[in-house]
Amino acid sequence: MYQLAVRSGFSAAHRLAYYPGACERLHGHNWKVTATVAGEELDQLGMVMDLMVLQTILDECLHQFDHRMINEVAPFDQTNPTSENLARYIFGWMKNNLPAKARVVSIEIAENDDFSVIYSE
Repeated sequence: MYQLAVRSGFSAAHRLAYYPGACERLHGHNWKVTATVAGEELDQLGMVMDLMVLQTILDECLHQFDHRMINEVAPFDQTNPTSENLARYIFGWMKNNLPAKARVVSIEIAENDDFSVIYSE
């Protein structure tokens, strides 16, 4: 089994409903997202998939949040935009948009250098 990882990011604002502290107020982050995928078979070039293609797929997912108020982007207009919920959403999006020979293993999302969440199935 091979595992590939790419990292990208986006800048966005959010607020956490019912949070007992400052994060209930509107604030922003420069989010960092790492997508790890796996595959067993290599193509004729010796790759599970081109890392540039994987990067493009992740960037397509993250584009919907970039320079936006996440609370206004579906499904986060109905779901609290916590790092946990964002990681699960990105995982599902990647799962539905990867080539068949690769499967998403985990999504790590970090609001800053000190805190991150990893989601996997």
